[in-house]
Amino acid sequence: MPSDLPPPISSRNLSHVPRPDGTFAAPPHPMIEKMAAGAPLISFRDISIGFDDRDVLHGVSFDVQHGETKVLLGETGTGKTLLMKMAAGLIRPDSGSVLVMGHDVTAMPEKELLNFRREIGFVFQEGALFDSMTVAENVSFRLREENTDEEEIDSRVRESLRFVEMEQAIDRYPAELSGGMRRRVSIARALVDRPPIVFYDSPTAGLDPVTSQTIITLILRGRDLQDVSSLLATHRVQDAFALANYRFDRGTGRVIPLLQNGRAHTEGLAGREKLAESGKERNSANPTTVLILRDGKIYFEGPADAVLISSDAYIKQFLASAE
Repeated sequence: MPSDLPPPISSRNLSHVPRPDGTFAAPPHPMIEKMAAGAPLISFRDISIGFDDRDVLHGVSFDVQHGETKVLLGETGTGKTLLMKMAAGLIRPDSGSVLVMGHDVTAMPEKELLNFRREIGFVFQEGALFDSMTVAENVSFRLREENTDEEEIDSRVRESLRFVEMEQAIDRYPAELSGGMRRRVSIARALVDRPPIVFYDSPTAGLDPVTSQTIITLILRGRDLQDVSSLLATHRVQDAFALANYRFDRGTGRVIPLLQNGRAHTEGLAGREKLAESGKERNSANPTTVLILRDGKIYFEGPADAVLISSDAYIKQFLASAE
């Protein structure tokens, strides 16, 4: 393992750090501690990639700051999943570079990438669980790769499943679970070693509205209770607005709106636009920004509310088709 990568999970201190309010935060990650103050956690620099003589992404550059959730929106085939795969070193761009926690993953040899990927959480579309393994075995897979102590594994797996309210399914197999339950187990697996970054690839795809809301609540919990930074690809505009306009409150254990007047964004696009135009001040919270891809480039990047009040014809059409 390269000397500048952190030690294996099994030898790292993963104990929660107490906050002043009595709750706990994940300990600082060794890679983040070595980064320059204010440096972005993820940085895409002039990324271009194409397949079969067709450009998919061209000259794409953006950053993800510490604590930020960046939501990638766009029509099918605009490169949302490609960007996450490049950030994980699963695909190399034709040109440009991707820096993750100060490391250029586009220049890493495969052996280093295998170690590096253990520092990042993944929630794949459809969950991507191992069918022949129980829920406990799926969630503990990465910990076992690091030869973590069995008692520690059991404690961490139960803690992670409890976090997503799936501890009762610990001995069941994926085939015995609903789609939403499998997605929750996938989130537990992604969070089990408390990574500083999680990539979510269409986490609510194919789920009914109620189950989708449950998944978004779990992503909010990971962001606001475990200080997870995220890159999230989705075609569901409502997911982006939920992440941007709500937070998980430690004191009450509930999702609450960020707007101080307490009005939730549940009134359709017209109602949400009125709230955005009202200019209400927000409570402090981890930032959520939206990035819209179109024709291989970044068409829009900024706060979700700015999308709502945009007069741009394409953005209005995109919102209307996604509502």
